[in-house]
Amino acid sequence: MNPVLSVVVIGRNEGERLRRCLQSVRDMRNPGGDVEVIYVDSASTDNSVALAESFGARVLAVKPKRPTAALGRNAGWRAATAPLVLFLDGDTILHPSFVFDSIPDLADPTVVAVWGHRREIHPEASIFNRLLDLDWIYKPGLTEFCGGDVLFRRSALEAVNGYDESLIAGEEPEMCRRLRGLGHTILHVDRPMTGHDLAMTKWSQYWKRATRAGYAYAEVSSRFRGTGLPFWEDDVVRNRNRALTMIAAAAVAVIGSVVFMSPMPALVVAAFYTLLAVRSAWKVRWKSSDVWTLLGYGIHSHFQQLPIYFGQLQYELDRRKGTSRGLIEYKGAA
Repeated sequence: MNPVLSVVVIGRNEGERLRRCLQSVRDMRNPGGDVEVIYVDSASTDNSVALAESFGARVLAVKPKRPTAALGRNAGWRAATAPLVLFLDGDTILHPSFVFDSIPDLADPTVVAVWGHRREIHPEASIFNRLLDLDWIYKPGLTEFCGGDVLFRRSALEAVNGYDESLIAGEEPEMCRRLRGLGHTILHVDRPMTGHDLAMTKWSQYWKRATRAGYAYAEVSSRFRGTGLPFWEDDVVRNRNRALTMIAAAAVAVIGSVVFMSPMPALVVAAFYTLLAVRSAWKVRWKSSDVWTLLGYGIHSHFQQLPIYFGQLQYELDRRKGTSRGLIEYKGAA
């Protein structure tokens, strides 16, 4: 009997995080028929392959010179045999009812992808986990993109030949942009989908993750520049302007304090950005009831513009040199 659902899990040195993910797949509510599980491993050096095999998953090992999430996902869905494909990252935990509750949403022939809420498993583990947990929260409805965890029609993936394997980040929004160009829609539903283990405890991880986002903004937006449906161009300009303004404000604060031999210029700039952070926190107050988390998120929403812009500069440098950058990894092996 052909399966009704193919679950494609991608991973690289996920260790026990992968065990937790595969167990959640095993424990999910029956979607109405057989389920096949495919694990795509990107040159792991731990026991991930053996672990996936012990769960009965079909294992595909990819060992490219330049591994990307897109390459792993493409290998998975192309090997899948079911009409529906659920993509999961190996560091996630699937909610048991997500697939069962989401399949009816695909009754609309225009909807090709359904995704729900991804939330951090351990927001208490670090200030980074706590703040970035709010990044996962979106209002339900039709969206321009989805994340890495998503339920797809396999036919839609075939229509656009899947993800762009040359992208080191931003592969989901880029593919969704191509799908929307064909008249398809992406639906974000108000139900839990996955728990995620960001495992971010260091400042360097935070910086690398935001840098990767900036690289993706710049690279993906360049693909659709000058087309009838541009994507992320305004975001790139906005990120750049905010970062340059922050750098200029910091310079004015330092120079002004030195010239006038007074901390007042620095205090004025600090007060200005504090007010901006409070304003940003107020705008997203629907995401959390914790005042301190919201305030921290407001600070994060402005400060992250610096590493994001740094990522954009990295892309422009690579483009001019004609070189390709490898993965920008912020998370180590489990």
